[in-house]
Amino acid sequence: MVHVEVFRQMVSVRTSIIGRPRPSSGDRRAQPPTPSTAKSPYALRRVAESVLVVLLAYVLVFLVLSAIPGDPVSSQLDNPQNGYNDEEKAQIRSFYGLDQPILVQLALALGNFLRGDLGISLSMSLPVGDLIGTALPSTLVLAGTALVLALLISLALGYLSQRLPTGAANTSVRFLPTVFLSTPNFLIGLILIQVFAVQLRLFNVIDPNGLGSTLFAALTLAIPVSAQIAQVFITALDETAAQDYTEVAVSRGLKPGAVILRHLIRPSLLPTVTVCGLAVGELLGGSLITETIFGRNGIGTVVQKAVSAQDIPVLQATVVFSAVVFVLVNLAIDLIYPLLDPRLRSKEKAA
Repeated sequence: MVHVEVFRQMVSVRTSIIGRPRPSSGDRRAQPPTPSTAKSPYALRRVAESVLVVLLAYVLVFLVLSAIPGDPVSSQLDNPQNGYNDEEKAQIRSFYGLDQPILVQLALALGNFLRGDLGISLSMSLPVGDLIGTALPSTLVLAGTALVLALLISLALGYLSQRLPTGAANTSVRFLPTVFLSTPNFLIGLILIQVFAVQLRLFNVIDPNGLGSTLFAALTLAIPVSAQIAQVFITALDETAAQDYTEVAVSRGLKPGAVILRHLIRPSLLPTVTVCGLAVGELLGGSLITETIFGRNGIGTVVQKAVSAQDIPVLQATVVFSAVVFVLVNLAIDLIYPLLDPRLRSKEKAA
C-alpha cells in the first residue's frame, strides 16, 4: 500500500508539472515544436538585441568621455616648453580628428569601430587594439579562473547548506556569503599575500604571472563574487527542497546526497546562472584592484594609465570591451535557458 501511495503522488506531481499527457504517436500535429525550431527565432532576436546594446554603449561612452574637459594632445600642444607653432598644432589636431565637430567625430569613430579599428592612443601614439591585445590574455586568465573558483565555492556552500543538519554548522555555512560580500577586495588580497606568500611561501609575489600567484589572485577576485552566486543558489535549493517531488524522492528511500544531486541542483540552476551572468561585470571591474595588488599587467593596468593620462580612445575601448564581454556572456546564458528548463521552448515558440 505504501508503494501504491508513492506511485499516486508521483503521478500527481508529474501531472502538475507537465500539465497534460504526451500525445500519441499517431497525433503528430499535437507534438511540441523541436528545440531547433523553437530556439532559432529567439536566438536571432537576442543576437540582434545584443548588437544594438553594444552600439548604444559605444555611443554613450563616446559622448560621456568627450564631455570631459582636456586631453593629453591638447596638454602637450598648449605647453610652451614643447615649442609647437600654430600650423603644427592644427596638423596634429587634424590627424587625431580633434578639429571636427563632436557628431562628426562620433560618426567617424563609430565607422572605425564597426571595421574593427579602435583608434590611436593619444598618450602613447600606439594603436589601441595593440594595447588591449597585449593586456587581454592576462585579464582573461584571471577572470576565467576567478569565475571557475567562484562557481566551485558556491556549489560547495549550496551542497553543505542542504547536507548539514540544522544547527551551528549549517548556520555558519549560510552566513559565509554575507561575510564574503562585506569584505573588501583589496583586504582579501592583502591577507592572502601575507599568509600564503610571506609566511607560508606558497607562491612568489615577484612572479605575478606564475601559477600560484594567478590562483591566489583569482581567489581574491572569486570570494566576493561567489557570495552573490551562493546566496541565490542556497535560496533556490531551499525552495526546490520544499516541492512535492522532492518529498516523493525522499519517501522512495533515496539518500540525502542523491536527492540533492538528482532532484535539487538542476531546478535551482536557472536563477543561479542568471546571477553568474551579472557577476561577470563585477569580475571585470574587480580585476583593476586585483591586478594592482598582485602586480599583473592586464586590462586594469591599461585603464589606470589611461585615466591618469586622460587617454579617451583607450578608455572608450576598454569600457566598450567590458560591455561586449558582458553582453556576450548574458547572451550565452539566455540561450542556455531552454536547455535547463525545456518548458521554456514552447514559450519561445509562442512568442
